[in-house]
Amino acid sequence: MTELSKTFDPAAIESRWYRHWEEKGLFRPDRPTAEPWTIVNPPPNVTGSLHIGHALDNTLQDILTRHARLKGKDALWVVGTDHAGIATQMVVERQMAASGEKRTDLSREAFVDKVWQWKAESGGQITAQLRRLGCSMDWANERFTMDDGFSTAVLKVFVELHARGLLYRDKRLVNWDPGLGTAISDLEVETREVQGRFWHLRYPLANGSGTIVVATTRPETMLADMAIAVHPEDERYRALVGQQVRLPITGRLIPIVADEHADPALGSGAVKITPGHDFNDFEVGRRAGIEARDMLNMLDARARVVQTADGLIPDAFLGLTTAEARGVVVARLKDEGVLIPHVDKDGAEHDAEARTIQTPYGDRSGVVIEPWLTDQWYVDAATLAKPAIEAVRSGAIRIVPKTWEKTFFNWMENIQPWCVSRQLWWGHRIPAWFGPGLRPDGTLINGDVIRVDANFRETTRQPIAEQVFVALTDEDALAQARSFYPEGVAIRLTQDWMDRGQHESGVVVLRRDPDVLDTWFSSALWPFATMGWPDDADPTLGGRYPNDVLISGFDILFFWNARMMMQGIEFMGDVPFRTLYLHGLVRAADGAKMSKSKGNTVDPLGLIDAYGADALRFFMAAMESQGRDIKMDEKRVEGYRNFATKLWNASRFAQANGIGGSTTLEPPVATLAVNKWIVAETVQAVQAVDLALADYRFDAAANAIYQFVWSRFCDWYLELIKGNIDAETKAVAGWVLDQILVLLHPFMPFITEELWHALAPREHELIVAHWPMADARALDPEAGAQIGRAIELIDAVRGARAELNVPPGTRIALHTGDGEVPATIAPYVERLGRVTLAAGEAQGARAPILWGAETFALALDGVIDLDAERQRLQKSLAAAEKERDALAGRLNNPSFVERAKPEAVEKARADHAEKSADAERFAAALARLG
Repeated sequence: MTELSKTFDPAAIESRWYRHWEEKGLFRPDRPTAEPWTIVNPPPNVTGSLHIGHALDNTLQDILTRHARLKGKDALWVVGTDHAGIATQMVVERQMAASGEKRTDLSREAFVDKVWQWKAESGGQITAQLRRLGCSMDWANERFTMDDGFSTAVLKVFVELHARGLLYRDKRLVNWDPGLGTAISDLEVETREVQGRFWHLRYPLANGSGTIVVATTRPETMLADMAIAVHPEDERYRALVGQQVRLPITGRLIPIVADEHADPALGSGAVKITPGHDFNDFEVGRRAGIEARDMLNMLDARARVVQTADGLIPDAFLGLTTAEARGVVVARLKDEGVLIPHVDKDGAEHDAEARTIQTPYGDRSGVVIEPWLTDQWYVDAATLAKPAIEAVRSGAIRIVPKTWEKTFFNWMENIQPWCVSRQLWWGHRIPAWFGPGLRPDGTLINGDVIRVDANFRETTRQPIAEQVFVALTDEDALAQARSFYPEGVAIRLTQDWMDRGQHESGVVVLRRDPDVLDTWFSSALWPFATMGWPDDADPTLGGRYPNDVLISGFDILFFWNARMMMQGIEFMGDVPFRTLYLHGLVRAADGAKMSKSKGNTVDPLGLIDAYGADALRFFMAAMESQGRDIKMDEKRVEGYRNFATKLWNASRFAQANGIGGSTTLEPPVATLAVNKWIVAETVQAVQAVDLALADYRFDAAANAIYQFVWSRFCDWYLELIKGNIDAETKAVAGWVLDQILVLLHPFMPFITEELWHALAPREHELIVAHWPMADARALDPEAGAQIGRAIELIDAVRGARAELNVPPGTRIALHTGDGEVPATIAPYVERLGRVTLAAGEAQGARAPILWGAETFALALDGVIDLDAERQRLQKSLAAAEKERDALAGRLNNPSFVERAKPEAVEKARADHAEKSADAERFAAALARLG
């Protein structure tokens, strides 16, 4: 038994115990005959650092993992990091820029080598931070989404999906980030409100019979307009459908089409259609019969104006940024007399109406995102989604909370093709090679014309027929090419996209696709690629698919969770996990979303430094209420550090009184009512925690433990047994304390492991101990009723003493009148209530004490100044009532409730409740005095 220090210092124990667990391999599954239990962590970016969302996500996972381990299961928590294509490439490019280098100064291979070097030296900082949080992950099998085994799985899935017709190349609109020069996912787009303008343009009908007015927030894109859309039921324009308008500036003729996208109630009811630069317009264009290959793209990869396919954009616009082009276009429209001025409320004319516009920005680059028409690789998500939808409907996958199912079905049933290619150098390079197509006579097609930007990305090209070969290896690609091209044709593979072999007569050059795969494509394989698929190289991981549960934020339900479902069912024939638990976001104390720009983020490592990892973990669990967002509250974290301190001090009390660890899982034999009561309370706490964790109610589990430890064990049991700790009580107290440590371990692993070893010599660590048994046979209703009655009376006495300002150290008489306090509990009442029990009625001043159906009385003569106490209470009551009524008046004022900030209204309600309770308390105290 190690003597505990007087003060609890989290920093002194956390690193020591984590290092011990990891060095002894206690996180590694090592129970081959036990039931396997598996969870995989959402792999954080290799560039990342621990933020408060990670702290919540990983705390919940660790609670379940440690709980499963304590339940005797062979628990595995798979850990790893994501290569984070865009983020990592940006980090390394910034590092290079600091020393005057650019990525394009290097070959692609040299740049990728530099990224690997950065990873070896600086990457993976977050894994050390996860250790600080106490995450019991299997570090011996740590994975990386670019390691050799995982890369093999990623490329195999790409090739297989292509062979099955579920992955293809297509020309569509994507979210294009001109700052990064790549397509990005919706998750990487940040919508901001910006002050913009709304222009009204008058387009002339081609037959000269009139004009049609359209409105736009982006007049520069009119250079690539391809139609005007009106609603098919809009009587104003029905006769114009099928006619043409002459586009100002370029003079091109474009049709007027009928489409329900046009809202008759919005603006003029007619909208310009630019299918190459707007997602809604793209769909309108397709419905109007415009093929994607014929849609006009007026921007290059850096969002500068380029010539459209028909060459009608005037040279004066070429090379301009979108902002520059907007100014020139508006000036030209004004000169041509087609710009309709806006008249404000004061009668002044302006070129446009001021408007707040929702504008998409790249969350990393910070530049405006352009919908851009380009060739990319797509997955047929609609087909893959069908089995995933059925899995949720059938219950093969349980989504918790269930309220997310409706959102899941709505998104999955309307899912769009998934763009999986990215224009980067860091990532899984797409296993596809391009070569010249063949004419019907079998001769090669040559003479393709290509324009490229500084990043070697194609911007415009004449349509040519290219043949693509998708293969896992160079050898497979060559074999496919030899089967396609005529005999005798020499074939050469190159990794250089720009190498077209122009000077090699009779040689077909197969160029490797320069793009890499979206990181969500590779992370979608996480539940089975981390288990050794397709090689099953690690036999200890066999039988680990599907995983038991997946925990993630609701914000990646579609970007990761749904895609794991699709890929897992397609390639493994089974769901990737049985339960999907979606937690909310951690918000600032006022409920606002945390962001660096607002300056309201919270550093979890700072909280760990201040209060310890255990306190932060317990806060996360106690506040996690199935999908609801968590408001950050540092005072609550501090409170849970105090909770840990209380348990520490209780253990010191146990040590000082000869109470040590238990030698049995079964509760010791108890004859005293107080011991029977605490055994029953322990069993009920175990039952409550078991039920809560089975239902993924982390808050209910944490609060059940908290109430039991703080109130039942520390505040009552230890107080009740003080001064009368016999052998039986030592055995019971030691057993209860052991149960507490095991119950609390998943939530607070560090302090519980420290106390476990301090209380007794142990054969094993707490992390691999046995979870308590909720044995109902240990319940004793009679003993529980006895101690419960004692606690009620002591509480009533203490409450009255506090209300009446009785000095804490003063012992006073408690008269029982015609009633009686049973001898079994009388000593507890006298000692803890600081009273002396007396028969009969109290004389003189007295305060009534209600105890069930009986009324006792505290004798107050000579104890307090009754008149002074009445005056104090009356003054306090009046002040509380005044504040209560003022707050009630404010809350009953609709103007305040509707216009004030939500946090101000919430505070007013909380203050009103507090003052109402104060008023009731003071009134009750006055009533006691009579």
